[in-house]
Amino acid sequence: MPVDLELEAVLRPPQLPMSPYPPKVIVLANGKKMVIRQAVREDVPAILKSVHPCLFIERDYYDIVSARLYGELLAWYRYRVKSEYCLLGQVDGYLVGVVNGRLENEKVGMSYHTLAIDRGLRIGSHLFAAKMEYHMDYLGQEEVLIVAESPIGFRRWMIEYPLEMTTIPHELGGGDSYRLTRAIYLKAKPRLVVGDRPVPQNLLDEAEAEIKFADDDTIRERIAGLKGR
Repeated sequence: MPVDLELEAVLRPPQLPMSPYPPKVIVLANGKKMVIRQAVREDVPAILKSVHPCLFIERDYYDIVSARLYGELLAWYRYRVKSEYCLLGQVDGYLVGVVNGRLENEKVGMSYHTLAIDRGLRIGSHLFAAKMEYHMDYLGQEEVLIVAESPIGFRRWMIEYPLEMTTIPHELGGGDSYRLTRAIYLKAKPRLVVGDRPVPQNLLDEAEAEIKFADDDTIRERIAGLKGR
């Protein structure tokens, strides 16, 4: 694809410096080990293959969450969003969950989406906690603005932490933002942020070698909670 470099300099938004997220490993309820690591831009086409089947699942608002996540990742891939990041959850190399967000400025983060492709193992909760850990512990931010698009999300984020109500519009639209402050995070961290570092080299090598993805029917079954790995 030919690129007009002069126009690209105008179209691409500025990027804030972002420290990397150090990978960690979490033992799930089924005994499997999930590696959480930061995606690079070149991972996006493979990630989208796992997100795509979820676009057609209406249960628990997977369709809208997946559609928005798909667009956000594509915008990142095409250099059309400011300071976005993406964290992956992988088990045996298979993608089981994705979270993303971005930096509004050096002190304020904007949470985008959390997608659990395997259900019933708190994968979404672990990945959301890792996302908040990234904002607070590694990016040094003071607050993160968050909205939920499903009842499950509201229970998992707004109630479980619990988050602070605001009248600040969120860029995703819908209701006003809820806010994770540093004080709320530090209080919730011992309960909700888990995992071990460093990741054993064999697990990290497996995760980084290839993003594996299940077929469409398997993904639908896992989201429905009918089948686990």
